[in-house]
Amino acid sequence: MRPLVGGSEPGLRAWGAILMWVSVALETDAAHADALSDALIAAGAISVSVEDALAGTENETPQFGEPGSPTTPLWDDSRVIALFEPGDNLMGQIADAAAAAGIDNLPAITLDEVAEQDWVRLTQSQFDPIRISDRLWIVPSWHTAPDPTAINLELDPGLAFGTGSHPTTRLCLEWVEREIRPGLSLLDYGCGSGILGIAALKLGGENVLGIDIDKAALTAATDNAARNHVKIRLAHSGDVLAETFDRVVANILTNPLMLLAPLLTSRLRPGGRLALSGVLESQSAQVIAAYAPYLPLTVGAVHEGWVRLEGTKGRLGAC
Repeated sequence: MRPLVGGSEPGLRAWGAILMWVSVALETDAAHADALSDALIAAGAISVSVEDALAGTENETPQFGEPGSPTTPLWDDSRVIALFEPGDNLMGQIADAAAAAGIDNLPAITLDEVAEQDWVRLTQSQFDPIRISDRLWIVPSWHTAPDPTAINLELDPGLAFGTGSHPTTRLCLEWVEREIRPGLSLLDYGCGSGILGIAALKLGGENVLGIDIDKAALTAATDNAARNHVKIRLAHSGDVLAETFDRVVANILTNPLMLLAPLLTSRLRPGGRLALSGVLESQSAQVIAAYAPYLPLTVGAVHEGWVRLEGTKGRLGAC
């Protein structure tokens, strides 16, 4: 990594002789991130992305279009990353883009070399089989199952969230593996890739329904279910939901989960069990309080700072 502050571009001529691309990262605020992205494309960038400059810290701010999420701008501390072909006037292009975006003082810039690679092989190397329990594994299609006698979910990384590698997905999979027995029904609200519903079906569950706000997620879940030789029912979150279920799981985000408390608990049969994740450990008290009028929740498990909240609906409950 080569950080630069305003104006000089040492070594770029040498880079141009040996590299395919240069990745340029600039930090700005929410008010300028979109305009800077457009200006960088206009200045010749091959691609541009925006990410949270505080990602990986306690101040990281998720940005997902989940139901109930407030409409917010980009991050106050945004990092704009542009991919350029190496050239003698790269810093001039960046300066012009910043000026066009209304940025008077050129922000600190980081340049990084991006060499040609076998991107497919590199991506595949980052995803190994994941052991959830002795009897449940997630296995990418290019791998051989480590334990052919286990329940192996074939799942590749794709557009929809939920490959088993995120702590919240693991927490929910562990709950599904523990809770689902033959004949039990499951509602997976915010199903993403369909991984939780697919696991439930392969564990013997019946009447499994996955719901998501994203049509691409529903398509991915359909494809993943077919790949795993199960048939999952799917619906959009805007559809009317009148059924009740033995088990309900939702792996979304704290604010949507709090807003969904009346809906999710009303879809749970008396004596049924609920699991929620997508909640940071520091946020668990908020969610527990939001669900208190409907059913009591407790922290069932913690993994890498994320929690799984669990509760059982009373047979004479008010929901």
